[in-house]
Amino acid sequence: MDARLIIAKIRDGGQPTADELRWFAAGLASGAVTDAQAGAFAMAVLLKGLDDPGRVALTRAMRDSGRVLEWDLNGPVVDKHSTGGIGDCISLLLAPALAACGAYVPMISGRGLGHTGGTLDKLEAIPGFRTAMSEEQLRRQLDEVRCAIVAASADLAPADRRLYAIRDVTGTVESVDLITASILSKKLSAGLEALVLDVKCGSGAFMKTEAQAEVLARALVDTAKGAGCMTAALITDMTQPLATAAGNALEVIEVMETLTGTSVNPALWDLTAFLGGEVLALAGLARDTDDGAARVEQALESGAAAEWFGRMVAAQGGPADFVERWPDRLPAAPVVREVPSPASGFVTAIDGEALGHAVVHLGGGRLREGDRVNPSVGLADLAGIGEEAGAGVPLAMVHAATVDAAEAAVRAVQAAYVIGPAAPEEPPLVLKRIG
Repeated sequence: MDARLIIAKIRDGGQPTADELRWFAAGLASGAVTDAQAGAFAMAVLLKGLDDPGRVALTRAMRDSGRVLEWDLNGPVVDKHSTGGIGDCISLLLAPALAACGAYVPMISGRGLGHTGGTLDKLEAIPGFRTAMSEEQLRRQLDEVRCAIVAASADLAPADRRLYAIRDVTGTVESVDLITASILSKKLSAGLEALVLDVKCGSGAFMKTEAQAEVLARALVDTAKGAGCMTAALITDMTQPLATAAGNALEVIEVMETLTGTSVNPALWDLTAFLGGEVLALAGLARDTDDGAARVEQALESGAAAEWFGRMVAAQGGPADFVERWPDRLPAAPVVREVPSPASGFVTAIDGEALGHAVVHLGGGRLREGDRVNPSVGLADLAGIGEEAGAGVPLAMVHAATVDAAEAAVRAVQAAYVIGPAAPEEPPLVLKRIG
């Protein structure tokens, strides 16, 4: 095998064989493939594309470049993946709800990427919560607690870790083929039997249009099925934040309010049920998606999901009494400011990406790799599309570390909102199912 010949084949419009892709992925993991060759490969795939068998073969090759977990548990092993958005804290609700329904959930998650928040960063707002875990620890926790939300270990899909870093600096992040292989190689290395995908669409998502989101959703579903995992996807709305908060501790607060029933966010509740219903039906724990959604809602309503969440937090180093004492356990920002509406009327549109960048600049995300995240900062009480705005009705509350940072965030949030004379219809939460 020769990396140059594989790259040239793709460059000239050919399709690499499964053996060639397996060799190339192994070379990415071992270092036998150079950074220059990895960048050229990524660019060739971006420009020329892979066919369906090639996409499946690349995903399998990247998955098999490291350890692939196998399980012997008393129920199906399932997971969910979101392509990222603003206020998207569904994983924190869904993992324990699925555990309460009899599934096992080894949820391998990521940190904030660009303007979107990261599940691991949100959980690390909980004092003591550990996201790094050995395989032995993960196996023990799944056996005892049924769910864990952790970072990928170094031996899971190492080819993806290498190629991901290369894509980030070579202008090849947007390739659907590479996005698909990246997402699925990590997820499938966890030994899943069923997977549900939440593909976001709108101003706060990476995919801005429904057409773009559908292309990615179909690629993900077809490739995952081709690699042997039962999979479905929902294309969901991200024209506005999913939660009314954006920021790590602030989103955990909204999760806890929904889990404990103190102040339920209907969008979080409904999407958790929709996604959970899909994966429970795929895994055979529900008759169909409606039955699965009802089971997830019962887990939320009965408090069972909150109980399993508390067990997960304690098992991963957080406070044993977190579910009972969460208002006392989460960090709070020293500066809180209202965001006055620049005009009277109704919210007609929201630039979700701009809101995400405002949170990052407050310190709730990373401007550079290695930056420390401030878990307490962010935006709360965000007005949604169709809500009234004007005198005495703030668009949001800014939680900041300093007065200067708060004032800059107030201006950024005001610029992200469009106020009009009439209230538009609220967009539907789920746009389409792909499966």
